Amino acid sequence: MKFNPESDTIEMLAKEILVAARTAPKAKGVDDIVTGLVESTEIETLATTMESLADTKGEKFGFFKRDAKNVRDSDAVILIGLKSSGTTNLNCSACGFSTCAEMLNQPAVESDFEGPKCAFKLLDLGIALGSAASKAKDLCIDNRLMYTAGAAARFAKLIDADVVIGMPLSIKGKNIFFDRI
Repeated sequence: MKFNPESDTIEMLAKEILVAARTAPKAKGVDDIVTGLVESTEIETLATTMESLADTKGEKFGFFKRDAKNVRDSDAVILIGLKSSGTTNLNCSACGFSTCAEMLNQPAVESDFEGPKCAFKLLDLGIALGSAASKAKDLCIDNRLMYTAGAAARFAKLIDADVVIGMPLSIKGKNIFFDRI
């Protein structure tokens, strides 16, 4: 008899969640989504980077440390990001510039994420994240979308993407993402 075997399935289920992100609809059918499954040996690097960012950014960013604890306590962490190949060439101005060409001619701004970005590409990322969260819910896996884990993953160079969101996953008797302090 093998007791509590459900935790053995986390990597396979994490990959199913990433399939949902990959197959989510994309503007004009162009897929600029990047996905990754953080190796168990990299989780400490991610959590430590989150704590370092909290110290660097100052007192208002203590939530990076709170989230680092969740990352350490999780069973797996997936990353979903955007590595933009440009724009949709719609000149919609949702990015804040009059034309796509004007946005593309702006110098890149590096911070937690790289910008500016085409709003449609960011919407693609949001739809991929929503699809992933929905799949995690369908699989009864507790999860949380974390800007903090995504920013730290970029700083730690765990993923090559312009904008990243981390999603720690947990299969435990109590959801570790509630009652956070």
